Amino acid sequence: MGLLDHLDELRKRVTKAALAFIIGTCASYAFAEHLFGYLIIPLKSVLGETEQLIYTGLAEGFITYIKLSAIAGFFAMSPFIFYQFWAFVAPGLYKEERRWVAPIALFTALFFVGGACFGYFKVFPIAFEFFAGFENESIKLLPSVKEYLSLAIKLLFAFGISFELPLVIFFLARLGIVDAKGLRSKRKYAILMAFVVAAMLTPPDPFSQGMMAGPLIILYEIGILAAHFFGKKKPVPEDEEESAEEVA
Repeated sequence: MGLLDHLDELRKRVTKAALAFIIGTCASYAFAEHLFGYLIIPLKSVLGETEQLIYTGLAEGFITYIKLSAIAGFFAMSPFIFYQFWAFVAPGLYKEERRWVAPIALFTALFFVGGACFGYFKVFPIAFEFFAGFENESIKLLPSVKEYLSLAIKLLFAFGISFELPLVIFFLARLGIVDAKGLRSKRKYAILMAFVVAAMLTPPDPFSQGMMAGPLIILYEIGILAAHFFGKKKPVPEDEEESAEEVA
């Protein structure tokens, strides 16, 4: 494919992904109020059922529902959206590698949603309980809708993206860019980077940072296994083959 063909293919893929995103957003808006009710459950469990979130801008409630609908629409249509990305990459792959496009797109969506669910069910309660622990007689916690939504979106996407690590390693291993041996030799640097990334993507508390760094390290190990079993095998040098035959 020439440059213009690639650009035309990119335009088609982006258009399809954008249409899917718009459809998902419009469909999700009908359930925006219920979605927001589910989103604040971890916070309500810490604050108490009688506590409410506040908003100060006249349009803040409407904008919140729009943003939440967009996020829900993206998650709902993520298998199709991720497929468009991998389908655009597919022409640059070898024929035997293109058969992995559909499964990788599906697992990309599953890992992304799975990471977001891990953040929602495991990290949200711990992080919010930590932040609410500073409330006392002199300080009253009154979280705003805008602030909470911003933090929730950041955490959901941070965990969703971080859980893509095994798939990234798998794809690079299939291309022969990385291998299991090299990944094992860089394990200590990967552990360090896991904590650095967690510090950058999560709130400044040790609990949420540890809850991201830990899974990242585990996912890196899963990536090593994926590279070992599915990575591109390097050809054995002729002299090694001859020596192996002589030994035999």
